[in-house]
Amino acid sequence: MIAAIKPAGTNTRGLLAYLYGPGRHDGHLDPHIVTGFAMLGMPDPGRNPDATLTQLARHLNEPVHLRNSEFGKKITDHVWHCPVRAAPEDRHLSDTEWADIAQRIVEASGIAPPGDDLGCRWIAVRHADDHIHILATTVREDGRRPKLHGSGIRVGDACRQIETDYGLRQLKKGDRTAGKRPTQAEMHKAQRLGWDQTSGDWLQDRIRAAIPHAGNAEELLAYLEADGIAIKPRRAPSGDLLGYAAGRPGDFNKDGKQIFHAGGTIAPDLALPKLRARLETTASEEHPTARREHPTTPWHQATDALDTLHQGMTDDTHAQAHITALGELIEATAQKAPDHSRAELRTAAQTFARAQRSQIRAENQAAHTLRRATRDIAHTTTGPDGSAFAALLAALVWATIIAARWHEVKNHAHQAEAARQALHHLHTSADHALVPVIASLAARQPSDQASRTLAHDVRAAVPGHADRILTDPAWPALATVLADAEAGGHKPHQLLKEAAAQRELTSARQPARVLITRIQHTSRNPAPNPRAEAARRTTTIRLSATALSAGVAEPARSAVPPEQKHRPRL
Repeated sequence: MIAAIKPAGTNTRGLLAYLYGPGRHDGHLDPHIVTGFAMLGMPDPGRNPDATLTQLARHLNEPVHLRNSEFGKKITDHVWHCPVRAAPEDRHLSDTEWADIAQRIVEASGIAPPGDDLGCRWIAVRHADDHIHILATTVREDGRRPKLHGSGIRVGDACRQIETDYGLRQLKKGDRTAGKRPTQAEMHKAQRLGWDQTSGDWLQDRIRAAIPHAGNAEELLAYLEADGIAIKPRRAPSGDLLGYAAGRPGDFNKDGKQIFHAGGTIAPDLALPKLRARLETTASEEHPTARREHPTTPWHQATDALDTLHQGMTDDTHAQAHITALGELIEATAQKAPDHSRAELRTAAQTFARAQRSQIRAENQAAHTLRRATRDIAHTTTGPDGSAFAALLAALVWATIIAARWHEVKNHAHQAEAARQALHHLHTSADHALVPVIASLAARQPSDQASRTLAHDVRAAVPGHADRILTDPAWPALATVLADAEAGGHKPHQLLKEAAAQRELTSARQPARVLITRIQHTSRNPAPNPRAEAARRTTTIRLSATALSAGVAEPARSAVPPEQKHRPRL
């Protein structure tokens, strides 16, 4: 059940005309009052042919007129409107049941507190089977204004209890992190102009798509302007950026002027302070020789970064930062993905946006490695090869599972659901990307003898999942991957154990596919040479000892003054 409190209105008679009228699509049938603040003497134009809308409006507005006549400053924002709608699959509710629901909502909101005979005047009008409209005038009988601060949260809590009491569809409790819902006017405007999205939703998608490309807030706004989006920055006299608003091209008001939306109203995490915290984190650079020792692509770097994501989930502020950065990586991957995967990944990124924010403050510095990998992908000019792309998608699937589980543990119902929905699209994209990789590998399947030996390695390394792996249709391809790794000097048994430790296989729908991408990614580097490693350690120790010796001896020599070096001993 959804109760959507509307912005304060000014025209009681006008709203009544809508409630008792035919509706925009002739959907209003048998409009009538099911309950109200005082049913005795209440004129109901839906039941009494002699009652008029003007009479009913005057009846509801009486406390407003009395207050306005006593005070110089008139109240105009006095119309409180709250539609209450049941879910499509809910049972048909009677007028008596709707009356009880309306009473509980006005009590929770503060319009008519329980046991308070001096509350506001209100009515509940029903003109359809699945919903009612509550209309109130926000001046109490004693002339005071009602206390409505936080009414949306209280009404939401009341709706959750009503769902339980009446056996209706159970919705998830809100946490005040959801984006602003488009108004009816915005939805009708989008429909009229032939837009698939309202301006707010369209701008949200464009801003999120720009985040991986920017290193700070100024770069982000410049990127958006270059993309054709109208930007109105708010600056201090010093020129420092204080805030911003964005406008969709072609979205004008009745005077032909551009309509702007403040970043924080587009989505809570797109306000300037939140964007700055994500974009302008400082991180120590990787050791200059690290990337030369392990040459890799941005796609491999992103997979490596995701491999360590689970390590940052023990601290809540770090976990929230990693989940936020994960959404940015999904977005960047969607932008640079091959054409056949782009649409599915774009949907995954849009869906996961709800999972990126919660009431937990993110320590964004903790996710600098993942965010740096995201920007590398956003700025790369080359697409991924098939195996690298499949490995990254498999890593994104596992990271999203981790994110969903963390949200579930924290009772973040909306975020967990968003992560699960995004996971569905990521699974679809990952399966599609792996098809040509598996076909190519299966065509090079090792001999029967080699396959039996590798199967033995599987049973020894992951005995609990061996039967599922060996009966997976992708087993021949996995055998090829293991054989290739063994030819490169790796030990299949060790690779299997490491892969199973990195990504548990219980939740894997097809464990052989998971192992293919994991082991391909791990074994792409040459296997370590024990002799070379021992020689390197010996050389390092020897050089350290030499340096230490030199560091001790040199001061001893320099301690003797030059003029005493050749002085005969007395």
